[in-house]
Amino acid sequence: MDETGESRARRMWRAVEPYHAIVYFAPESQAACTELGTRGYWMSYFALRAAPLGAAPPEVVAALFYNFAPRLVARAVPDTWAVAPPERYLALRLAAVDAALHRVLGAEVLASDAVAEAAGLAREAALAAPTAGRALGAANAALPWPDAPHLVLWHAQTVLRELRGDGHVAALLTAGLDPVECGALLAGDISMDQEWMRTRRGWTEQEWAEALHRLSARGLVTPEGAVTPAGRALRAEVERTTDALADGAWTALGDARAERLAALVAPLVRTITTGDSFLRDNPMGLRPLPEPAPTA
Repeated sequence: MDETGESRARRMWRAVEPYHAIVYFAPESQAACTELGTRGYWMSYFALRAAPLGAAPPEVVAALFYNFAPRLVARAVPDTWAVAPPERYLALRLAAVDAALHRVLGAEVLASDAVAEAAGLAREAALAAPTAGRALGAANAALPWPDAPHLVLWHAQTVLRELRGDGHVAALLTAGLDPVECGALLAGDISMDQEWMRTRRGWTEQEWAEALHRLSARGLVTPEGAVTPAGRALRAEVERTTDALADGAWTALGDARAERLAALVAPLVRTITTGDSFLRDNPMGLRPLPEPAPTA
């Protein structure tokens, strides 16, 4: 824990994840998928994120991604694999990330010693992270590493965030929160618009209402849908478990080098999050680290 009570694993997720998330928020990825033949945002999203699994059926993708309505997944998969094989999407997403990072950060920054150092640290952390029982993270970890340091940094964070996500699913299952309940409880806990979250994850109004009813029966939300102290406590426990399961990589790297990585990526993330390549109100509930206070 740092002086604010935030765990090391959570701090590092907040520090580096926006660098990875450019693949979903920058326009280059969807433009490339559209040119290839996909239709709409979700078809490109599921194609790019599920490609490391191979031509997985929608049931497997929905199970591993967890909080999406199966029907939303099925509208994209397996049609994605009819457009192009997974290997094509893997090459496309790396090229799109490369193009987006060059546009947003510039070639000079990407070729800097700071990015090269950050890439080395992030790769070491990713290689040290356990993959047992973590299918989506392991699938990304099994991919070849790119050569360019700025893409090594992106791939390392891709591995780390998917491993973290696998652990988060385990925490949700342990807490007894099903795929629609976890979204409803998260939205209420962080004051996110419930309707926006519902539609973003593909659930019907009835499914969402039934989930809120189940949460209310457990005392986790009020009958009106407001999160109760018990609901906040359960959400906090889920996040603590998620952080604990994600900390192996940072234990291997150590506090000093983890903080060095956070410091190296801070200016990159600051540029990314102030442009068109990051969604501030995102369904992950990700809030980038604040800028450090100026020194006297």
